[in-house]
Amino acid sequence: MTKFTKLKATVAPMVLGIAMVSVPAFAQEEGAADEQPGELIVVTGSRIASATVESAAPLQVVSAESIDDAGVTNVQELLLENPVFGTPGLSRTNSAFLTSGTGVATVDLRDLGSDRTLVLINGRRVVASVAGSATVDLNVIPTQFVERVDILTGGASSLYGSDAVAGVVNFVYKSNFEGIEANAQYGITERGDDARYQMNVTAGTNFADGDGNLMVHFGYSNEEGLLSKQRSNTQIDALDSIYFGGDYGTDTEPFFSSFPPQGRFITPSATFTYAPNGQLQDCFTTNGDTCTATVGPGLGPNGFNRQQFRTLAVPVQRYLFAAAGEYALSDDINFFFEGTFNKTSSSRIIEPFPLESGGSNGIFPTDGGYNVENYLPGTTTIVANPFVPTEILNAATDSNGDGLRDIGFVRRLAEFGPRSGRTERDFYRFVVGFDGGLFDDRFRWDVSYNYGQVNENQTSSGQVNVVNFRDALAVMTDVNDLNGNGLTTDAICIDAEARANGCVAANIFGAGSISQGAVDYIQAQGTYQTGLKQQVLQGNLSGTLLDLPAGPLGIAVGVEYRKESSFSDNDALTNQGLNAGNVLPDTSGSFDVKEAFAEIKVPILADTPGFQLLEVGGAIRVSDYSTVGSVVSYNGTATWQPIDDLRIRGTYARAVRAPNIGELFAGLSQTFPSGLIDPCEGIGATGGGATGDNCRADAGVAANIAANGVFTLNQADIQGISGFNGGNPDLFEETADSWTVGAVIAPRSIPALGNLTITADYYNIEITDVISGFPRQFSLQQCYDEGNSTFCDLIVRRQAGTAVNSVGSIDLINALQVNAAVLKTSGVDVTASWSTPLGLTAGDRLSLRGAYTHVIKNDFFSLPTADADPSAGEIGTAKDRFTANATYSTDDFKVGFTGTFIGKSYEDDQFDGPKAYSVPAYFLLDMNTSFYVTEKFEFYFGVDNLLDKSAPNILTGTPFNVTGSDTAADVYDVFGRRYYTGVRLRF
Repeated sequence: MTKFTKLKATVAPMVLGIAMVSVPAFAQEEGAADEQPGELIVVTGSRIASATVESAAPLQVVSAESIDDAGVTNVQELLLENPVFGTPGLSRTNSAFLTSGTGVATVDLRDLGSDRTLVLINGRRVVASVAGSATVDLNVIPTQFVERVDILTGGASSLYGSDAVAGVVNFVYKSNFEGIEANAQYGITERGDDARYQMNVTAGTNFADGDGNLMVHFGYSNEEGLLSKQRSNTQIDALDSIYFGGDYGTDTEPFFSSFPPQGRFITPSATFTYAPNGQLQDCFTTNGDTCTATVGPGLGPNGFNRQQFRTLAVPVQRYLFAAAGEYALSDDINFFFEGTFNKTSSSRIIEPFPLESGGSNGIFPTDGGYNVENYLPGTTTIVANPFVPTEILNAATDSNGDGLRDIGFVRRLAEFGPRSGRTERDFYRFVVGFDGGLFDDRFRWDVSYNYGQVNENQTSSGQVNVVNFRDALAVMTDVNDLNGNGLTTDAICIDAEARANGCVAANIFGAGSISQGAVDYIQAQGTYQTGLKQQVLQGNLSGTLLDLPAGPLGIAVGVEYRKESSFSDNDALTNQGLNAGNVLPDTSGSFDVKEAFAEIKVPILADTPGFQLLEVGGAIRVSDYSTVGSVVSYNGTATWQPIDDLRIRGTYARAVRAPNIGELFAGLSQTFPSGLIDPCEGIGATGGGATGDNCRADAGVAANIAANGVFTLNQADIQGISGFNGGNPDLFEETADSWTVGAVIAPRSIPALGNLTITADYYNIEITDVISGFPRQFSLQQCYDEGNSTFCDLIVRRQAGTAVNSVGSIDLINALQVNAAVLKTSGVDVTASWSTPLGLTAGDRLSLRGAYTHVIKNDFFSLPTADADPSAGEIGTAKDRFTANATYSTDDFKVGFTGTFIGKSYEDDQFDGPKAYSVPAYFLLDMNTSFYVTEKFEFYFGVDNLLDKSAPNILTGTPFNVTGSDTAADVYDVFGRRYYTGVRLRF
């Protein structure tokens, strides 16, 4: 297009198949590339422009054809089929219960965390979409504008900077596109839900006699979402039967919530509720049909089915605009630009708010007591709350010595409707720059400016203003007509100032008893805004320094300046924890970094017996951060090709990851972890060894034992553990050492196997000084089993019982970010591809491709000297995974099948110790078909989860069970069989 030999940013030309096509060392011999003689190529994983496409590092490619065949709305769906990716940190199926990040789509190479996978567009950084993090939302990628996706595994910080610890995912946009390409697609599940539709148009043209090219893309997609009640296996609240001595993976139904809409009212002598027929009774059964009552009928169940309101997959709607262009200003200078705008909308609903009188998030957190009688203002006269039934009032006592009778209560706030949230996220990114050639194009140079910005606005409903609720619960009869309405029997708020501010008395006794006026006064809308900005200035020079006997000596040098800033802003009630939900602080911060790098590639031998090629290379990057100071990363590579059919390759990389803004500057934010086991449970007055002694040293635990014989917890105690996470401005960088060694076999000398390519690579990654909070189960173990007082200081137990929680039960376990942990992972990747004409009809071809990953280990050490917490083989990190594809194509049609396998997996060893509980191996089969009606018109359809495979049940209360799904919804398919169909037009 341009007047000079254009630098081509490409990887291997073998990009014909699914998401596992590995870059073959001999891709040029395939004839699939469009490189022209003399073209300079930059391979992802190297900054050096050269005339070859060999990669010393393991590199896989997803082609535009693969994306089209998969019929995906978001490219995340396709990438997750590749076994090198772990469980995504954020997706449609695991973000409904999060306070931020709803609908975000991320990737996680090697299960090392999304912040350790660097996402690029055309080799350049992308602004994050989650405040305080480096997490890039793949919703911003215009799927149909992508030419291919390059997946580089292993440390690459020396080439691309911080965050490239596990590897790099590089989205390469189309270039030099001429014509118009459009598609429209509709899909739906076999159950008739989660409709998905998308429309895309890409247009491009050359201008100025071929010196310029301009491309634009418009895209729209909508995924309507899925509720728990829309699937038979998630319609009813359930608990795994193993808790009751049954089999693992079998639900016990129902297992309702003990926070009912009619309320549960606790006095020293009885627990009151309302039976299904509306009558007051002095007994409560969450799941049973009857209970023993002295007041009322004793009917049940009285619990609440949360699954009727929960979300399995959040709806996501996207608008996308992308543009790219270039213009040759002269024979040696080219101007280029690219820009992307994305608006993503997502929403969620979950069950109505569960409110309690006590607890850290209760209306009365000090002692949990709700006064059922009050002093008249300015007097010592006591009056009863007129809403309180006589039976409950008579059973109430003064538990805190203030002279007023009180009770405890829990209640589902059904009158406020389900909790819901809506998120709008706007993404802007543009790049402008110049590139060109020097010294007869022996060298290429480029300079560019990259700006990215993300703004998020989130609103939520269904929560309460705690201060207003307290006022609305302090009620008296308006005997003096203070309301001025001529009535002396109304129930009004006692506090005159509250009445002046619109306080309406709240009746919490019975389902539907809270009036709309009280709801309007009490309800609180939550808001959350974030903003992220990224600016990058960079300059690069690469090419051939001199010609050696074995080939050109390649070098690349460059400099880069990057500045990042981020803020998150919650509403005032959320900041203070006065909406009965999590306490969440505002966070802001920024950093900048100045970097310089150099890379060299040295051919030692070529075209010599036993050494068709012997080449070594290396790179170094020096970075100066405003936060952690100077850091250095580097790598070394080696390639040996003894014969034409075999190439052996290896890499070593020292990578770094500087702490992100959230890790450095985040305030204390509240969380409610699940799956924790209290080491003190079952401890008696004596025995238990060191653990028993350490448990009994806590006064609350000792009081519990004295009351029950052994330390005893109820369901609310187990589910009510909270804690605070926070940043640490004294953090420093993580350091990773990664090794890969492998081989590429392409037996071109054997005619029958001429199109076969096999790659096999061993990887080993160790990350030290890992930034993390101590896992809460680890803190419990260190405190009570090891007697480590540092960890005991992170644990807060209740020293007195509340209306719902036992004395001695855990209230808080806190976790601040520290550089203390170690991550180690290793495994083997194997890919294979082969194609051949069958001769059944003109132009036909059978293509077979597959990728397999075996995880040898994936261990987390909370401290370098601590025992390993192994993840290899656990749910989400199966030891064995593969994806395979078979496609038959002719000039008139194409049909393909893709199978994805996840090996047998186990529950978290922190829960079940010897990994006694497992889920079986899991296999999904997808099908796609295309018909080429004319050269310009294509009709296609496909079926995902062709066998209608259900997700396995995962144990309730463990980390892998995504709330509302009864499974690991971010690992296994929760939709069932689904269909899609569409058309493509090309002009």
